[in-house]
Amino acid sequence: MSRWTDVIREIQNVQHRHSNIAQNAVRTVRQKYLRELHNHTKRNIIAYYSGFLSRPNRWGSEITDEDKHGFMAAMDQMDRDKGLDLVLHTPGGGTGATESIAHYLHEIFGNDIRAIVPQICMSAGTMLACSCKSIVLAKHSNLGPTDPHISNISALEVIEEFERAAKEIKEEPSKIKLWEP
Repeated sequence: MSRWTDVIREIQNVQHRHSNIAQNAVRTVRQKYLRELHNHTKRNIIAYYSGFLSRPNRWGSEITDEDKHGFMAAMDQMDRDKGLDLVLHTPGGGTGATESIAHYLHEIFGNDIRAIVPQICMSAGTMLACSCKSIVLAKHSNLGPTDPHISNISALEVIEEFERAAKEIKEEPSKIKLWEP
């Protein structure tokens, strides 16, 4: 497995050597590594990832119902007897959409689905990974929490903070000004 700096260097080399495909250099290198993985495993592969680390809080980086159509299109010509390796790098998303996608994947591949997490899989992404028969993690990979978040803030922490504020104000009403914001 290459280091990230090696992959960046490889993308830059492709851009330099082939100016006619410079804008597709990332795609070219990504396809190379996915092809190598397929040649090693002999399994179908879908890479589902977003740029949520390089572009945080960007709309559309989470799992949504629209993604099911992408999965359907990607699997259209796949040999269903080869199973599926699902490469996941996602901040998560909607639980309903995730459940629907997991159900659909299991309808097509049965239980022959393996999640591969090269770096981070959070929230609903963790749930999708856990729906698979097995999960492959690198030494530096992690599965994230599955608690609900609103605008990257844990909903449970908001509830706890609200309960703390209510208790403190009840015990000492002058603290209301501290908690108003």
